[in-house]
Amino acid sequence: MMRVKEAVVVEGRCDRAKLSALIDGTIVETGGFAIFNDRDKMELIRRLAAARGVIILTDSDGAGFLIRSKLCSCLPPEQVKHAYIPDIYGKERRKAKPSKEGKLGVEGMTLETLRDCLIRAGATIEDIPGETRPPELTKADLFELGLSGGDGSAERRRALQRRLKLPERLSANGFLQALNALYTRRELFDLLKNLEGEDTP
Repeated sequence: MMRVKEAVVVEGRCDRAKLSALIDGTIVETGGFAIFNDRDKMELIRRLAAARGVIILTDSDGAGFLIRSKLCSCLPPEQVKHAYIPDIYGKERRKAKPSKEGKLGVEGMTLETLRDCLIRAGATIEDIPGETRPPELTKADLFELGLSGGDGSAERRRALQRRLKLPERLSANGFLQALNALYTRRELFDLLKNLEGEDTP
């Protein structure tokens, strides 16, 4: 497991699952072409890019390059690193037939290949064998703050997501990941106190 400072942007959930076996860090899915119309997700990626930089890791087919191009048009170049997978022909195990261009995507790459791609892209890596960094914020924190597991918690979470300009469709787990990518535990607790103060007449 390697720790990557930058947020890594991939196309879909299978890409994310594959990369999760390799890195300890933030992974964001574009939902494929959905990123073209998802202003909330694009805003999240912009914020991550400004806070820690992003690495774009899309498939090597035409669709992957269109998605990469869209992301690049919305982000300052100095906040973006590019990881490219090699052109390897074949099909992923979960698919009945190869993709239109016959190339393997991110999910079809070996972990060693993905590691090499990230290193070549200039990923900021702290490799600590056997150690994973616990997130600053936990599910217990979300529960304590009334943002999960209780009456009205989903509504409170959505309201906070709107205030923080985070995508409204984030699950509790996705919300936790976004918060950990953007805030420390202390920063979030302070922010919530300030927001409560603003809401008090």
